[in-house]
Amino acid sequence: MEQITMICPCHFGLESVLSGEVKRLGGQNVTVTDGRVAFDGDLELLVRANLWLRTAERVLIRLGEFHATSFEQLFQGVKKLPLEQWIGAHDAFPVKGHSLNSQLHSIPDCQSIIKKAAVERLKECYHVHWFEENEAVHQIQFSILKDVVTVMLDTSGPGLHKRGYRQNSNAAPIKETLASGIIDLAHVKPFSTVYDPFCGSGTFLIESATKALNIAPGINRRFAAEKWKQIPQKVWQEERTRALDLVRRDVEFRGYGFDIDPAAVELSTANAKKAGVLPRLKFNQREIADFSPVTDTGIVICNPPYGERMLEIRQAEEIYRTMGKVFQMGNGIHYYIISPHEQFETIFGKKADKRRKLYNGMLKCQLYMYFK
Repeated sequence: MEQITMICPCHFGLESVLSGEVKRLGGQNVTVTDGRVAFDGDLELLVRANLWLRTAERVLIRLGEFHATSFEQLFQGVKKLPLEQWIGAHDAFPVKGHSLNSQLHSIPDCQSIIKKAAVERLKECYHVHWFEENEAVHQIQFSILKDVVTVMLDTSGPGLHKRGYRQNSNAAPIKETLASGIIDLAHVKPFSTVYDPFCGSGTFLIESATKALNIAPGINRRFAAEKWKQIPQKVWQEERTRALDLVRRDVEFRGYGFDIDPAAVELSTANAKKAGVLPRLKFNQREIADFSPVTDTGIVICNPPYGERMLEIRQAEEIYRTMGKVFQMGNGIHYYIISPHEQFETIFGKKADKRRKLYNGMLKCQLYMYFK
């Protein structure tokens, strides 16, 4: 099969991190737009991207792109796409997507038209009048932005943030993909020591450990495209074997997690065990006021509590003040703190050396970086 164009959505603010990941995997013709990275590669790279990309939300195959301002243009545009290259006569092909700043803004209508066009195309290819859709799922995704339609196939299935180790989480978890982006920005290395004084469900430390040990984030999960006949099972087997061979057990990495809630400590421990990195991590119950690193150098990465109601906001601000007292700057420890509070630096008591705008879900945040 010739080269495939793949599209990976990501959190806004992590595009440069994801493009770096893609280039290191061997992606060609890498292009970056808001919230997504596109690149070319073969089937091996498609499988490798699903297994290895830490900050991508999913891996999509781009089937085509065209301009449409009417349902007829949408229908004809989809009907011209080579869907039969990927979708078999018995495969399921549900449709979902979104539209922004476009004349075609009704999502249900767009779904219906795209489905109808796909059926008509495949009817002609397979000479059938009815599709049972009882085999592998080939999710068709569409994006309509300023009247430009992009039609894609989802190879991942459940989002790539679902690594398989976090069956349960605490009240305000941070997504694994966003956590990995912050870890990349914090320059976590195989020899690093990482601390999280608000460990919650352990995400920052687990993602740090898997990166340090070079464990593929998708090694313990399955993907939609594993059931596709168009991708030989041999490719999946070889890439999984390769990933296991690349794990590094000889690194010096260590991580320490603390939380005031004993249930969070228990949850982090359980999740780290599922991820296979518990020997590298240590979790204890401890208040932020008692935080003290046990090494001369290290990296603190944390998502401190924040409130939506007035009382919660005041409590969060008190925590920020305490952090400002116990986080000692310029002593070999670097700090990376994500917060949506616009006055964080003032309350914390120190201006960040660098800031980066990120989105935690729909919540606009800043990553405050202290490394001097």
